[in-house]
Amino acid sequence: MTSDVAQRSRQAQLVVAIVYVGIPLVLLALTVWISAGAETFNWLAVLLPLAVLIAGWFFRRRSRYKPSRWNGAGALLGAVAGIYPVALAGSVWLVLPAAIVGAIIGAALGRYGERRLMQPAIAELADTQYELAFRVRGLTTLRLFVDDKSVSLRERVRTGAGSVTYPLEAITGVHDVSVTGAERLRFPMALRLPPAGSPGPALILQAQGTDWVLPQDDAAAIAQILNRRIEAA
Repeated sequence: MTSDVAQRSRQAQLVVAIVYVGIPLVLLALTVWISAGAETFNWLAVLLPLAVLIAGWFFRRRSRYKPSRWNGAGALLGAVAGIYPVALAGSVWLVLPAAIVGAIIGAALGRYGERRLMQPAIAELADTQYELAFRVRGLTTLRLFVDDKSVSLRERVRTGAGSVTYPLEAITGVHDVSVTGAERLRFPMALRLPPAGSPGPALILQAQGTDWVLPQDDAAAIAQILNRRIEAA
């Protein structure tokens, strides 16, 4: 692992700790502070923040190398940290604004950690433990996930989710190309919201007799990452 990637990883893991542990600690501190101001200390009110802290610590261990999860975790924990103290203090009319503000702050933290690790995409990311997720260019919910054993294409929309996974050993070709945007893109899996053709770099992924043409701004780097992980596997 190069010094640049190691530094990225350290900074990303600091953000992960803040999201999964720091936000619950703030929630716990606020709860203790509000409870201490009451006539009788409400010990039961502390149980939820403690449970959130324990859950955050547990899920941090499971998700610390999965950047695609940090955004959602930050939004959820931030919303809880906004709602609970406000409700405990009796300011019911502030619950919704507090939830929104907390979710925005938490999601922004998670997104920052992901961006700090992943952007710009470089080949050396292949030498890390992270499950790397790359967004397909355009208005689409299709994502390319690359871990140390497999490649997955996942689409998530309101009406459901679709995915296909290939072992790295099943990948027979990875190429970066340039497309004009006029090409008709075809996909082996039925997509509810397929990527539209757009000019720029694209990634060709060949596996088990199928071809994917994925508009990717970082196609060259993704191809290097895939090839390095295929060789390592």
